[in-house]
Amino acid sequence: MSHHTYKHIELTGSSEQGIEAAVDNALAKAAESLHGMRWFEVTDTRGHIEHGRVAHWQVTIKVGFTLD
Repeated sequence: MSHHTYKHIELTGSSEQGIEAAVDNALAKAAESLHGMRWFEVTDTRGHIEHGRVAHWQVTIKVGFTLD
């Protein structure tokens, strides 16, 4: 049985397209410098309003990754 130790960080991604795109943007940027990402948890969702409409979404996620 393998044992893993995880570290986690918080990231906030944004997107004009929606919540899933905001998560994808945060993970894609993190993948440029992190390896071993294994899970994420959405901890906060909010949006920016312009002229009475949603201009973009902001999603904060907790990302867990394995340590070497």
